[in-house]
Amino acid sequence: MIIPTQPVVVPDRRTTEKIILGVDPGTQVAGYGVIMIKGGVMSMIQYGVIQLSKYSTYQLKLQKLHETILRIIDEHKPDEMAIEDPFFGKNVQAMLKLGRAQGVVMAAALSRNIPIVEYAPRRIKQSVTGNGNASKDQVSHMVGHLLKEDLNPQFFDATDALAIAVCHHFHENALPTVSNKKTKKGAWGAFVSENSNRIA
Repeated sequence: MIIPTQPVVVPDRRTTEKIILGVDPGTQVAGYGVIMIKGGVMSMIQYGVIQLSKYSTYQLKLQKLHETILRIIDEHKPDEMAIEDPFFGKNVQAMLKLGRAQGVVMAAALSRNIPIVEYAPRRIKQSVTGNGNASKDQVSHMVGHLLKEDLNPQFFDATDALAIAVCHHFHENALPTVSNKKTKKGAWGAFVSENSNRIA
């Protein structure tokens, strides 16, 4: 006689919820975007910018950035964080400042045991728009289209952060490790010239 056993129910990933926090760090202004994935459908929870230029010292800027990211984490309880890859280049001072901003953002996530995944800017643009050289306008427009939201085109740091979160959703099987790809010569200089308002 065969006694039927209780069937094992395997959760359908398409029906589970996941909250992703995308962060575009900076020492003058940082962007963040929180999205939810439910039933395979993306929706925006919140996006915004963290204004840091008003703080007098670099240390205070980092402290406020860390505190604000922690507050966002505690409010929305993301399952994962996505952030841009670190940059390497000849502009050592700018690299160090942005790297420190990335570090305090990552420290906030690690303090809450949130996995972190890093993506190169070109990969983010490619994932969202299909063009690794897309402009910020194009990224903002496509992110709004994907999330079915009318986004403020002036908040590029915030829409960039949403793009990072969307990119992570498209690559949700990526491991939370730092990319070891070599950056093309001149990429850091181009990034600094395009984002001078983010580095003080």
